[in-house]
Amino acid sequence: MTARRPLLLTALAAAAALALPMGKAMAQTYPSKMITVVVSFPAGGDTDALARTFAEKLQARLGQTVVVENKTGASGTIGNAFVAKAAPDGHTLLFTPNTIATAPLVLKPGTGAVYDPLKDFTPIFLAGTQSLFLITHAGSGLNTVKDVVAAAKSGKLSNYASPGSGSPMHILGEMFNRSAGTKLTQVPYRGVAPAIVDLVAGHIPMLYTTLGPVAQYISQGKLVNVAVADPQRSPLAPNVPTLAEAGLADVEVGAWQGFMGPKGMPADVVRTLNGHLNEILKMPDVQARMQLMALIPAGGEPAALGKINQYHNERYGKVIQETGIMAD
Repeated sequence: MTARRPLLLTALAAAAALALPMGKAMAQTYPSKMITVVVSFPAGGDTDALARTFAEKLQARLGQTVVVENKTGASGTIGNAFVAKAAPDGHTLLFTPNTIATAPLVLKPGTGAVYDPLKDFTPIFLAGTQSLFLITHAGSGLNTVKDVVAAAKSGKLSNYASPGSGSPMHILGEMFNRSAGTKLTQVPYRGVAPAIVDLVAGHIPMLYTTLGPVAQYISQGKLVNVAVADPQRSPLAPNVPTLAEAGLADVEVGAWQGFMGPKGMPADVVRTLNGHLNEILKMPDVQARMQLMALIPAGGEPAALGKINQYHNERYGKVIQETGIMAD
C-alpha cells in the first residue's frame, strides 16, 4: 500500500490538474470558430455600419473570422430572437440599438419573434449613445416644429416615417403627437436606410432618425434638421433647437448601440469580448467613424449596457402603455 501511495497521489494530482483549469482552457481557446455578429436591420444604417467597423477590428485582435449577418424583419425582433436562442458560447453575438428593449412591447401577438429583452440576453458592451432628430424633406415647407404642428392639424401632413415599429423613433413620434395634440400616423420601414431613400426622394415628408445617416443630405440642402429630442441642444448640431424650446414638453428620447449575446454566456468569454471592444473603442479611426455617425462613445463594463437596457425598457414601456402605441 505504501509503495502504491505515490502512484495514487500522482494520478489524483494529474486528474486535478486536468479538471481545475478546464474553464480557463475554454477561455484560452475562445474563439474556436467563426464569430457571427447579427444585425437585425438592413445594411446601410448606423447599426450595420458600426457593427462592421467593430467586427473588422475584433477579427484582427482575436485572429478568427468575424462576419456580420443581417437578419431583418418585425422591427428587429427576428434577428434578436435568433441570437437569444443561439448557443451561449460567444460565437453568435448581437449588435443592436435600443430597439431591442422596446419592439416586443408594441408588436401584436403573432407578428414578431418573442423574447424577453431583460432575461434572454447577456450584456457585453455599450458602444455609444445617440441623439434623435426630427428631419424633413427640404421641399415640404416643414422647416420648424411650428410648421409641422400646423400642417398636421390642418390635414396637410398625415404621417411620419420611422425605422420600425417599437423603435425609439416610433416612440418619439407618438410622444410628439401626445405633446403637440397631433395625430400623425407612423409609416414603419425595415431600418433607417430605406426610409432615408424615400425621404430624400420626397416620397415621405418627415422622419425621426439619428443624425449620422442624414448629415450629408442636410449639408447638401436636400433635408432640413428641424429639432433634437434631447434636454439640451446637441454639440453636433448646435443651431438646431430642442423640441422643448419649440414648446413641446417632456418629449425626450435617446438611442444607444451595443453588443449582446445569448443568456448564459461564460463570464470569462464576456470579459474577453468586453476587453477587446473597449480597446477598439479607443482607436482614433473608430472614434472618427463614430463622430461621423453622430454617436458619442461610451464603453465600460457589461453592466453599463444592462443598466441602460433596463432603464429604456421600463421608461419607454411606460410611455408605450400610456399612449397605446401598437404596430400596425
